Amino acid sequence: MSDTRTTVPLAGGPTAGSAPRRSMSPINPVVVRLTLRVLLGRRRGLLFLALPALVLLLALALRWAAGVDHIVTVSYLSTFAIATVLPLLALIAGTGVIGPEIDDGSIVYLLAKPVPRWHISVSKLLVAIGCVTVFGAVPIAAAALLMSGTYGGIAIGFFVGAVLAGIGYCALFLLLAVVSRHAVVFGLTYALLWESLIGNFVPGAQTLSIQQWALAVTERIVTVELPTASVSLRVAVPALVIVTVLASWYAGRRLRSLSLAAEE
Repeated sequence: MSDTRTTVPLAGGPTAGSAPRRSMSPINPVVVRLTLRVLLGRRRGLLFLALPALVLLLALALRWAAGVDHIVTVSYLSTFAIATVLPLLALIAGTGVIGPEIDDGSIVYLLAKPVPRWHISVSKLLVAIGCVTVFGAVPIAAAALLMSGTYGGIAIGFFVGAVLAGIGYCALFLLLAVVSRHAVVFGLTYALLWESLIGNFVPGAQTLSIQQWALAVTERIVTVELPTASVSLRVAVPALVIVTVLASWYAGRRLRSLSLAAEE
């Protein structure tokens, strides 16, 4: 007489003999938690608080000195908040999510895990974007509300522009952190030298400016007159998408070469 037994699966687990399922999501929760712990600790955490505090304090000072002046609001947000503070925050976040791990060699332990390399790059990029959104885009929108209220869609327009600029900056700076140990220098050169200096004097240079791409979107939302963006919306949106996708993809690809170098 044969003994027929039925295998009962454990709640929430696979049946006996079945292979564990791999998550199809490119976001790895473990990578996200570890990255947040590294990024928001030590001195970086203080910078993430100091820079948005500076944006809000200056906004309060301008509101007190000039009253409700929408032109002052737009000028302040476009020339200081978007053009200076946001790139710095994105540089700290984009390089900080992976640069320290590469410098101290701890990235080897992460690459040794059975996690697709592009999952690692996407997870770290999302952490960087989330930090720039919370500590950059939200304070910029709050500064707009403090100075001009909801007038002319200024707060919404600059919030959207800051988020889009943050995405592009973080993708670019993450890639720089993977391919070079001097990512901070190259990032500062791009944000401050290329976008702010060369872009103002060399015709066509602003076409390759993340800041200008974001302002092109903001310009379509805000009803108050803005400094005219140097690129059209038809160029800005595809450029942001292409830079973000290619930078995150190539960062994941370069992580493969890092794992091979570590094994050798």
